[in-house]
Amino acid sequence: MVHPIHEANENSPYGDLTREEFYKKHQIIHQESFILNKQDKKIFTQSWRPVAGSTAASRLRGLVAMVHGYNSESSWLFELTAVAIAKAGFFVCALDLQGHGYSDGLPGHVPSIRTLVEDCIRVFDSARARHPKLPAFLFGESLGGAIAILVCLKQRREWSGLIVSGAMCGVSKKVKPVWPLEELLPVAAFIAPKWKMVITKPPASKSYKEEWKRKLAGKSPNRPKCGKPTAATALEFLRACEHIKRNCHGLETPLLMVHGGGDRVCDPNSAKLVFESAASKDKAMRIFPDMRHQFIGEPNESVEIVFGTILSWIEDRAEKGKSGNWNVEC
Repeated sequence: MVHPIHEANENSPYGDLTREEFYKKHQIIHQESFILNKQDKKIFTQSWRPVAGSTAASRLRGLVAMVHGYNSESSWLFELTAVAIAKAGFFVCALDLQGHGYSDGLPGHVPSIRTLVEDCIRVFDSARARHPKLPAFLFGESLGGAIAILVCLKQRREWSGLIVSGAMCGVSKKVKPVWPLEELLPVAAFIAPKWKMVITKPPASKSYKEEWKRKLAGKSPNRPKCGKPTAATALEFLRACEHIKRNCHGLETPLLMVHGGGDRVCDPNSAKLVFESAASKDKAMRIFPDMRHQFIGEPNESVEIVFGTILSWIEDRAEKGKSGNWNVEC
């Protein structure tokens, strides 16, 4: 399976094609919608699946729900992986987290991880209800990896597998607030929750090994201008990491963790700790020594290696987890 990143250029993830032409070339049906969450905010959702009549569509192999990271959205570069998974015969769904993409909310402001987890559960439960016989997998990158872990801690036996890439299980010292700001975060978050934190550099600057891909990510017409996280967001991230570390022993879902050994945003050692503590009987972890935070930001040959690892793992467990033979029409 060739990842569509090969078709991207410095101006567009779709190369010289329009988005619609890109979907047509890859025989993908794409749908968009909005839901209202409990806070009456509009949350953007979208899905990708093989075109009806294609070989991949004749028998869907599973459902994959995807959660993007803090400096990302469910479209643009992130959706290239969604399209690649859909082409392999899966129904793929995703949402824009609050404050990201087309969803409501102050850009980059995350006052509550719990709210994001609830939004994901609502969107993904609805998708799974429409495809009840398909084995369902949860895939998250960075902040999305932390959210995916938290979802599986709440829905312990409801997912056929959990895949996280560069998961936010611990924040790297290179992007943590400088001392004594970390100790003062609770006060800062209470007094001025939207104050932008002083850290070394915005996380996005450390995420992509290939400069043209970093610039391409920044050219998204709908990319959240997160930059430095607000005080409330930084505090929430640290609290989420601590919660995951304290409770990861309760993680029972089949688990694949991939992480860059050179990740300077989310700490690889914290991810190792979560992996070793997880109760999952079926678990695997791959550390790619020279990879940075975003695997899609690596040279294309490396993208293929990481994506191949992820897709093979999903395909193997989709085959094991299927409930009989079924035909699902797109």
